[in-house]
Amino acid sequence: MAKLSRGQRRGAGTMALLVLVLLSLALMLMLALGFVAMPSASHGSSADVVEIKLPSHRHFGANPLSRWVEVLSWEPRAFLYHHFLTEEECNHLIEVARPSLVKSTVVDSDTGKSKDSRVRTSSGTFLMRGQDPVIKRIEKRIADFTFIPAEQGEGLQVLQYKESEKYEPHYDYFHDAYNTKNGGQRIATVLMYLSNVEEGGETVFPAAQVNKTEVPDWDKLSECAQKGLSVRPRMGDALLFWSMKPDATLDSTSLHGGCPVIKGTKWSATKWLHVENYAA
Repeated sequence: MAKLSRGQRRGAGTMALLVLVLLSLALMLMLALGFVAMPSASHGSSADVVEIKLPSHRHFGANPLSRWVEVLSWEPRAFLYHHFLTEEECNHLIEVARPSLVKSTVVDSDTGKSKDSRVRTSSGTFLMRGQDPVIKRIEKRIADFTFIPAEQGEGLQVLQYKESEKYEPHYDYFHDAYNTKNGGQRIATVLMYLSNVEEGGETVFPAAQVNKTEVPDWDKLSECAQKGLSVRPRMGDALLFWSMKPDATLDSTSLHGGCPVIKGTKWSATKWLHVENYAA
């Protein structure tokens, strides 16, 4: 059998790579349009699926408890996983965290240390990674959802926002070298809503473009939430957004904040994910 020349082998390799790239792009497009579905990351049987839908393909009239992922934005890259947690899991996280709540702090950009600030007025506490079987199961589900190993995540931070409490717009990625020594830069955030909120408490991305005519119940959003792309807190939903772009540069459109709670109490749990293993 005749051997292929170096140029022929190089051409064949390039063609194979091109085919793989085209197939990957086609699969991503079909996922986004809802023509195919991805395996469920968790609660039930392996036969369950979680559909991915664009905002224009919302499940009107569908099972209100079905799990599905909504593509919210590409700048920043943001996705909302509906019914990611069960009610029992939400209540478990709240009860585990409640006894150790303290006033929330922020990271000082100059020193990398924590400090008190009026821009963040909630109360919160950190839970150990894999602290109990429920938390370990949730962290495994997050890893399945994001394709980022659990070892690259910080421990869950559970937060409580009472009426008028908020978190001004900020970035989750670090501006200092001190905090990147452990695990490198933060690449993504999974924000899980543990309670419903009667009014306010939305997560808002003020740097993101939004067309209010395409947002259901726009007039029911708080004034703060109408300043950009926003997500209303609903028990069990999980918001995934990326702080870094695919080219590994920091994404300035990931600027986000927690709108003031107007009526009710907001509970949430945050998982920050790093580019490398994080020593929790």
